[in-house]
Amino acid sequence: MKQSNSVETLGIDHVGLTVSHLDETVEFFTNTLGWNVIGELPEYPAKFISNGQTKLTLWAAENSFEAVKFDRKNNIGLHHLAIGVPSFDELDKLYDKLKKLSNIDIEFAPELSGKGPHKHMMIREPSGIRIEFVHRPA
Repeated sequence: MKQSNSVETLGIDHVGLTVSHLDETVEFFTNTLGWNVIGELPEYPAKFISNGQTKLTLWAAENSFEAVKFDRKNNIGLHHLAIGVPSFDELDKLYDKLKKLSNIDIEFAPELSGKGPHKHMMIREPSGIRIEFVHRPA
């Protein structure tokens, strides 16, 4: 229910993420997940990617060797990024693809989330950002 003093918003336009390995992270999204590079700012450097629905801005950390790694239990900010997949089969296919990659850390394989019916898995992409892949059946 919309309150009379509220302002209308349209949802998430994009998510900006600082990454330690820009090229590897872009490669993960484009080669592994099939996203596209839709722009870039070489002087920053940053690349903008999309799957046609969601847009991400990937900003390179200025000094990735001194960057503080995110601790989801003690830092304020992004806990994880959740990306939907269209079916349980696609979730399993993605898992099989990801477990063959040496620069991906799989936190857990596809499993029921709570009592279900949806299933999810959690990984860390090449820069260490936690990504959840989830299928929620209709």
